[in-house]
Amino acid sequence: MRSLTIRGGLLALPALSGTGEVRIQAGDLQITDGTITQLGLVSKDVGEIVDARGLLVMPGVIDPQVHFREPGATHKEDLASGSRACAAGGVTAFLEMPNTNPTTTTLETMAWKKARAAETSLVDYGFFIGATPDNLEVLNTVEQVCGIKVFMGSSTGTLLISEQQDLERIFAHGSRLIAVHAEDEARLLERKAQFGPDAKVSQHSDIRDAETAVLATLRALLLSEKHNRRLHILHMTTKDEAELLRTRGKGNGRVSCEVCPQHLVLHAPEVYERLGTRGQMNPPIRSAEHSAGLWAAFNSGLIDCIATDHAPHTLDEKAKPYGQAPSGMPGVETSLAVMLDAAHRGLTKPERVVHHMTQGPADCYRIQRKGRLELGFDGDIALVDLKKTRRIEDGKIRSKCGWNPFEGVPLTGWPVATFVRGAAVYRDGELIEGPKAQAIVFEG
Repeated sequence: MRSLTIRGGLLALPALSGTGEVRIQAGDLQITDGTITQLGLVSKDVGEIVDARGLLVMPGVIDPQVHFREPGATHKEDLASGSRACAAGGVTAFLEMPNTNPTTTTLETMAWKKARAAETSLVDYGFFIGATPDNLEVLNTVEQVCGIKVFMGSSTGTLLISEQQDLERIFAHGSRLIAVHAEDEARLLERKAQFGPDAKVSQHSDIRDAETAVLATLRALLLSEKHNRRLHILHMTTKDEAELLRTRGKGNGRVSCEVCPQHLVLHAPEVYERLGTRGQMNPPIRSAEHSAGLWAAFNSGLIDCIATDHAPHTLDEKAKPYGQAPSGMPGVETSLAVMLDAAHRGLTKPERVVHHMTQGPADCYRIQRKGRLELGFDGDIALVDLKKTRRIEDGKIRSKCGWNPFEGVPLTGWPVATFVRGAAVYRDGELIEGPKAQAIVFEG
């Protein structure tokens, strides 16, 4: 039985309805057999005693979009290394994408991935099932997945659903949440042809322009409306999409959306001048104008959660010329620090950051017993020093890819300890091998 008493911290308690911000209150927390059993004033110590004075005691981060590359590309990440990067970043659970090799589009490949995670992951896990034009039965019968992933535009990997009849069939049959990579394939092909084979990485955001995202997001919203289907817009990047959601997508309880830290704090064209193809991801980093629009949507509560789209590639792969270099960047280890640093700089509030990285994703994906400091919930905890400043160093990154887009950047606000169901998996810069990770349980 794993027991833990955390004393004297600042508890990040669940947000009141509609506020989008956790409530900070001094107090203690106790975990017994992996579950939160006391909150507030704890009279009797049990198990390990942790002094959290001066620290924020928050639910462990849930990262609802990662690519851990197993099977098929484990030279740049696998479930073991990715989950350990999670632990070092205060992330206690992840949802992983299906564009592996082979793709996670069958009952067999899903079963393999779950078994592999149970064997090797350090933190708790869940998986998306990938949509193809002909696996509708699998999409609706596979058990305990967070949702169906639909790539509406070609990105890294081979999955693509761009034909209207295929999209209609997927949206019309079943009730499971559909999460979309919203880029319009027809416009992508048109723009690529327009810029030609000599295009440069500095033009990446122009090729995959805002209209490419808006067209696909509108298409997904219309399908969701037509078929009354739960929809999640992944990695939203434009102020125009935010306005679309504000005017016709949100408020019905059927549509949710997320934004990545990179799209909030990095800007084009500066990102390409500094990082070259390391700054290349899909959908792309956009202008400061779009970033400002996303911040406004985030702070107003329009955006439901934060995800990293952690997509590691080796430095050798990213060093290839534009057109050959793969898109994607790592981020699961630094996402909480990036967002807390943004709060430190006044771009948002730490209470909103915590909500959108914990309770937000849990609500979007109907995750049971995670995302809140609440009696009966899993004892997934991150202890955070909001005053700690540390500079990102590639050599200390735990992801197999060995680099980070914020290398050299000082960030304020870091997790100093991470607990999964009451067991320490990270503390004072060191990973700790805990008990076996578990599959996330989804409602319905």
